[in-house]
Amino acid sequence: MCTWSPRLAAGSVWAPGLGSCSEGSFLRAACLAWSFWVPLSPDPGMWRWSLHKKVERDPGKSPVLVRILLRELEKAESEDLRHIIIPLLHTLMYVLTKATGITEELYQRTYAFCTRLLTLPTPYCTVALDCAIRLKTETAVPGTLYQRMVIAEQNLTNELYPYQERVFLFVDPELVSASVCSALLLEIEAAQVTPEACMRHVISHALQAALGEACHAAALHRKLQASSRSVLERYFHAVVAAVEQMANEANPSRAGHLERLEEIYCSLLGPAAAARGHCSGDSLQDRPPNIPLPSPYITFHLWTDQEQLWKELVLFLRPQSQLRLSADLEALDLQGLGRDQDLARVSMLSTDSGIERDLPVGVDELPAPSSPEMQRAGLQRKGGIKKRMWPPDFLIPSSWDGPLGLHQRTGGPSGDGELLPGVSRLHTARVLVLGDDRMLGRLAQAYHRLRKQETQKFCLTPRLSLQLYYIPVLAPEEPTASRQPELGELAAFLGRADPWYESTVNTLCPAIHKLAEMPPCLDTSRTVDPFILDVITYYVRMGTQPIYFQIYTVKMFSDLSQDPTEDIFLTELKVKIQDSRIPKEGFSPRRRGVTEGPGAELSVCYQKALLSHRPREVTVTLRATGLVLKAIPASETEVSGFPYCPPTAAPIMDHTCLNVSVTEVVKSSNLAGRSFSIVTNTFRTSNIQIQSQEQKLLTLSLDKDNRRTFRDVVRFEVGPCPEPRSRAQKSRTSWLSLQGQKEMEMAKAKPKSLLMPINTFSGIVQ
Repeated sequence: MCTWSPRLAAGSVWAPGLGSCSEGSFLRAACLAWSFWVPLSPDPGMWRWSLHKKVERDPGKSPVLVRILLRELEKAESEDLRHIIIPLLHTLMYVLTKATGITEELYQRTYAFCTRLLTLPTPYCTVALDCAIRLKTETAVPGTLYQRMVIAEQNLTNELYPYQERVFLFVDPELVSASVCSALLLEIEAAQVTPEACMRHVISHALQAALGEACHAAALHRKLQASSRSVLERYFHAVVAAVEQMANEANPSRAGHLERLEEIYCSLLGPAAAARGHCSGDSLQDRPPNIPLPSPYITFHLWTDQEQLWKELVLFLRPQSQLRLSADLEALDLQGLGRDQDLARVSMLSTDSGIERDLPVGVDELPAPSSPEMQRAGLQRKGGIKKRMWPPDFLIPSSWDGPLGLHQRTGGPSGDGELLPGVSRLHTARVLVLGDDRMLGRLAQAYHRLRKQETQKFCLTPRLSLQLYYIPVLAPEEPTASRQPELGELAAFLGRADPWYESTVNTLCPAIHKLAEMPPCLDTSRTVDPFILDVITYYVRMGTQPIYFQIYTVKMFSDLSQDPTEDIFLTELKVKIQDSRIPKEGFSPRRRGVTEGPGAELSVCYQKALLSHRPREVTVTLRATGLVLKAIPASETEVSGFPYCPPTAAPIMDHTCLNVSVTEVVKSSNLAGRSFSIVTNTFRTSNIQIQSQEQKLLTLSLDKDNRRTFRDVVRFEVGPCPEPRSRAQKSRTSWLSLQGQKEMEMAKAKPKSLLMPINTFSGIVQ
């Protein structure tokens, strides 16, 4: 019986329940057990990792695994086993990105399968469309996906493909132990590769993917190892130019691509060596090491500053500039992009009467049609009203809300495009946080602060695509079953919504703690596979489907005559009754007839959610010992929508209401006298106001974090956090009011809420 550990030697492949298997039987048994989720496969995420490692060590098995995965997908489609389609499809795409020697017939079969999935509901059609777009380019120009991924993730400079990506790993040192932080940091640092190695991988992969068996891989490997940095750069840019120019053509030709790469291959090895490769190929003894897919460039950060996320993103955009990151964080000066007041409409008084006889003398003498003056005259009109065009979706910048701007794969066939003319999103920041619900509360605070700063600066939105990821790391003291409902509610919800997230990401928590307990590997002669880093890499690469979570704002009054203190929360707001009392001065006395008992008398006013979505306010007065407002559904039946909320195609409507639990004190009379019993009442709402009617104060705790506790609260109000808006956006609202008063009133009545996306593999699976 094999024992699992986070580090496995490179020479072994472990499969739970099967022990050591032969090559063909391992692949077939693994796919069969994994596809049907039989008890033999208790951890499908480990199965996925084992399959990828098997192919990575023996690239010749890639076509075999692709055929098996494709056959299982077609079988799942015919038998309507939808729950395994997305996991198998992600695994297949990951293999196709790494592999070489895949025939055109396999690419076309996979592409045809993805097009058939477009008739299914979300998320199947969404994932299939993303795969089909990438497959169309990869079929015509093999090696495109690998090349683009390595260039972007490793920040290799190239004019034809200027996209850059970076993974920001944030850990709160107060929530995650020092041993876990040290183990993760060592594993990340050990996996980093040099730019020269990445260029060798790109050249080798592109040539082998295009030439196939005609490529003398061993000779190519030796030649690249012996080449200098300048030679590597020259051939690297030549290969990238050949691949990108062909991939960007309207009708790319596979034969033309093969011809161009053959020229580069002959130039690199020489005609004689290239001819020998065409004739003989590689012998078994002469085969080179496989071409790995390097882990992305990951930076490790201890989250100690509220402004840290903003600072790191600014430095990512301008790493060489001398930025003064003061407390107010001065705005970046983008070329061709002004501040908010410059984005407003600019008008000029026209002196053109529109009458021909009023034209000045000499206007009748028109220049030649081909002259520069005539060409400019067709593009502009002098003396008229100059109208500065509003950016598309300026009220809600697309880089922060919705899949079109924030979550599309940067640099892919369907890239982000331009938010403003001349300003392209060339940078993708993948922010990955480790921790529990308290860490997510801090992430929500940073996200809200980032959005608020963007309304004033507007410097990150046009150039940066931001994507958020989450891996739960809970304290190891308690069993998982008893610990998860307390600090892992959001991770549990993500696991219910996306089963592949549950199998791949939620199972990492015990592995991370095992990694921290293991001593570092001092044997440099053995190749060690970093399981934790491999799963993190797989998640940030393939997790492209977001689930949106409503951020709630809370206004807390310590004195009703003063302005409230505002904060936000993501998962939970807990209310307790303090023992201390409010001073009698300035506070109305308790009503006569109210019997002293546990808790305090509260006035609760909330907006009851109805199936018709019509507002209906309910006001009640009750005695309670505490309240809990939860934003995350607790049961599996609530994943697809609340009973009063009709199902919609957009996943953001599935969990945008608060579940309020009130611990009410019920007074009863009997022969022994008056007694009190505790009853828990629950209801759902999106807006609620609560005020203490007695001289007792309230204590509020946000997102289960003791560091975010507010005491001596008399009244508080909770509602969806609205989208931050800039002065230019408000001026546009005023301009829209001239077009229709009704539009403005509707916008004021229902402001757009701020939603925080967290990427998963499939989004919410209905």
